[in-house]
Amino acid sequence: MSDLSSLSSQPDRAPLRVLLGLFSLDNIDWGHVHAIQMRSMRASAFIRLVTALLAVLAIDLLFFRTLNPLLLAGWSILLALSLSYSHRSVLRGDFIERKTVSVTELRRMQLHALPSALLWSAALIYLSQTAALDDLILFYSVVLLLLVSCATLVAAVPLASIILVGTISIAATIAFILQGSVAMAACSAGIGLLLTFAALQSARHYVSAHLAQIHLNEKSETVSLLLREFEDSGADWLWQIDTARRVTRVSPRFAFALGKDASDIDGMPLLQLVSGDAWQSGNFPPALHELAEKLNRREAFSNMLVPVRIGDRQLWWELSASPRIGEDGSFMGFRGVGSDVTTEQESQEKISHLARFDTLTGLPNRLQLTEALGQAMAESDKWRSRCCFLMIDLDRFKAVNDTLGHPMGDRLLSQVSKRLRGIMSDNELCGRLGGDEFAVVVKDGSDSAYVAQLADRIIDALSRPYEVDQHTLFIGASVGTAIGPRDGHTVEMLMRSADLALYRSKDAGGGAHTWYKPSLHADAEERRVMEMELRKALERGELHLQYQPVVDAVDYTVTGFEALLRWTSAKFGPVSPGKFIPLAEDARLIGPIGEWVLQQACRDAVQFPDMVKMAVNVSVDQLTMPNYLDTVRSALSISGLPTRRLELEVTESIFVRGGMAEKMLSEILDLGVKLSLDDFGTGYSSLGYLRKSRFDTIKVDRSFVQGAAKDVPESIAIIRAVVALADSLGMATTAEGVETEDELRMVQRLGCKKIQGFYFGRPMDFADAKALFSSGGSGLIDAA
Repeated sequence: MSDLSSLSSQPDRAPLRVLLGLFSLDNIDWGHVHAIQMRSMRASAFIRLVTALLAVLAIDLLFFRTLNPLLLAGWSILLALSLSYSHRSVLRGDFIERKTVSVTELRRMQLHALPSALLWSAALIYLSQTAALDDLILFYSVVLLLLVSCATLVAAVPLASIILVGTISIAATIAFILQGSVAMAACSAGIGLLLTFAALQSARHYVSAHLAQIHLNEKSETVSLLLREFEDSGADWLWQIDTARRVTRVSPRFAFALGKDASDIDGMPLLQLVSGDAWQSGNFPPALHELAEKLNRREAFSNMLVPVRIGDRQLWWELSASPRIGEDGSFMGFRGVGSDVTTEQESQEKISHLARFDTLTGLPNRLQLTEALGQAMAESDKWRSRCCFLMIDLDRFKAVNDTLGHPMGDRLLSQVSKRLRGIMSDNELCGRLGGDEFAVVVKDGSDSAYVAQLADRIIDALSRPYEVDQHTLFIGASVGTAIGPRDGHTVEMLMRSADLALYRSKDAGGGAHTWYKPSLHADAEERRVMEMELRKALERGELHLQYQPVVDAVDYTVTGFEALLRWTSAKFGPVSPGKFIPLAEDARLIGPIGEWVLQQACRDAVQFPDMVKMAVNVSVDQLTMPNYLDTVRSALSISGLPTRRLELEVTESIFVRGGMAEKMLSEILDLGVKLSLDDFGTGYSSLGYLRKSRFDTIKVDRSFVQGAAKDVPESIAIIRAVVALADSLGMATTAEGVETEDELRMVQRLGCKKIQGFYFGRPMDFADAKALFSSGGSGLIDAA
C-alpha cells in the first residue's frame, strides 16, 4: 500500500530541480521519479559505452600522426578506464528491481560523467596550444557527435548531460578563443546552450511520459485500495481505519499534515489524531462528536467539516469516508479521503463576518440588526410583551467630514461605537445602519422609563467631547424610538416608525429623544412635496447623467464608465442621489426614471470606443418589475449598443429579495449583458448567491480600500479574500473610491483588476467623458 499510495499522491509532472537530482524535498517523496531515471541510464549504458569508445578510437585514428603517440595513448587509456568504471557502476546497481531511488544515489551516478568530461576538455585545451585550427575543428566535430548522441541517450538524467555538454562546450569555447576563432567559439557556446536546453526538455517529457504510464498501469490496483465513491473528489489525503477505529493505512501527505511519520500513526485512534489535547479531557467539539457517531453507527459521510488541533494550531479538515465491507459481508472499518480547508474556511468566516458586521466600527450591521429586531418582535408577540427599536443619528457629524475629511470622520465613528458598546446590557444590541446612523434593539422594552433612560444615556455619552488626532470634536446625537408591535407589526414598519421619530428629533434641533406618534408627518410631508417635484423632473428635463471612469489597474486605460444620475430641481436645487433615489423607489418612480437612465446611458455609450463598457445602477425594485427585461432589450435595440458593452450594477440587497429578482438576473445574463455586484461586503454577501448569480465583476467597497491603504489587517485580509473568491469564480474585481496614490498601490498589490475613484476622475458630463478619447485617443489616464 505504501508504494502505491506514495505514487498515486504524486503529481504527473516533476519539477526540474527534482529531475536534476540536486535537492531533496522533505514534503514530497520523489524516489519513484529517480528510479525511472536510473533505469533509463541502465537501459542505455551499453550503447553509451560503445559510442564513447568509438569516439575515442576515431580520435586515435585521426590524430596518431599529429599528436604525441604516448600522450594520445595515455589519454585514450584514462578515458576508456573512466567509461568502463561508470558502465560497471550502473550495471552493479539494483535499480531495475527497486521502485524508489534516493536523490543521493541519483546524484552520485550522474557525477560519473565528470571525469570523462574533464578528459575531453583537457584534450581540447591541449590541441588549442599545439595544433592548427583545422585540427581543432576536426577534433571538435567528433566531440560534437559524441555530445549529441550522449544527450539523446541519457535524456532522462539531464544533470549527466549538462555536466558532459557544459564542461566540454566551455572548454571548446576557450580553445577556439585561444586559437583566435571567435566565430567558432560563439558556435560552440551556442551549441552547448542548445543541447543543455534540449536535455532539460527531453528529461521532462521522458519522465512525464513514464509517470503517466505507471499511473495508468497502477490505476486499477490503487482504486481498489481507495474509496471508489470518492475517487474524483480531488481530496489531498487517503486514510483507512479498522473496526476499532484505529489507523491501518494513510497516505504520506496525511501523515505530513499531522506533523508525524506514517509509521508513528499506524495503530493510533483516528479521533486522537484530530482532537489534540481534547483527547485527554474528552471535551470534544460538536463536529468531532458527530464524526464519532458516524463511525460508531458505521454510516458513510461526505465533506464533513472537522476542527483539528495540531499543537497550538487550529485547523479545519474536510473528511469523507464509507464503510469497508469484506467479501463475506463483514464490517472491516472505514476508508476515506480528506483535505485541509483551513484557508477556505477562514476566508469564508471573514466574508460571513463581513456580511453581518460593520467593518469600520465592528458593530453589527443592518442585516444583523434587522434579524435581531425580527426575533425580538416574534418574542413580543409570543409573550404579549413589548420590544423597542431606537434609531440614532449623530448631530453635526457632516461638518466634521466636510471640514476635517472622511478619515477623521471614520476615527470619530470608531469612538462613537466604543461609547455605545459601553452603555449596552444583555438586553440590548447596538449596531451601525450606515453612515452616521446607529440603532439599538431592546429585546424587552416593557419598561418605558428604562428605555427613556437608555436613550438619555446614549445622548449624554455621545455628546461628550472627543479627542481625535489632537482635535477636540463636539458632536451630539438624536434618538427616535418605536415600540413593537404597537408602532409597527413588521420589522420594516417598526424601523420606519423609529425613523419618523428620529426626523422629529432632528427637526427639534438635535440632542433630543422622541417617541413615535402617528401624528409625526413632518418628514413625510416634505417627502410628499419632493415626490411631486420628482414626478415632473423627467418631463422638465431636470435629470441628467454624469460618468465616472473605470480604469485598468495595470495600464490605466479607461475600460468603462459608471453612469450616475443627478437631479437639479427647480424647487429644491441640486438634490443628493442618496435622498431622491430612495424617494423614487418608495414612490414607485424608479421604473420610468430607471428606464430613462438606461436608454440615455446606452445612447451615450455608443459614442465611446468599442472596448469601453457602460455600467448602469439598477435597484432591486426595478428587477422585480415584470417588464424590466423588455426595458433592457429596448434600450439596447434603440441605441444599437452591443450587449457585451452594457453592465448592470446591483447591490447586495438583491440577495434578500430572491425569487423574481434572481430570475430576472438570470434572464439578463442570457441576453449577454454583464452583471456587477456593487458595494460588496456592506450588506448581505453570500458565497452561495455569488455562485448562483454569475456576476462578472465584484466591486470592493471604498471603506475596505481606505482601510487597506492604512495597513488595517482586517481590510487587507478581506480584500485578499474577495479577490481570491472572485478569481476562483472567474470574476473581475473593481476597487471603488480610490482617491490617493497609497490606495492605488495597495489595491494593485492586492490583485484588483480595475479601479474607480477620484484619483482617476470625478463624475463628469458626457462631453468631458467623450473628450478622453478625442483625436483617436485610447482613453489612457495619467496616474502620475
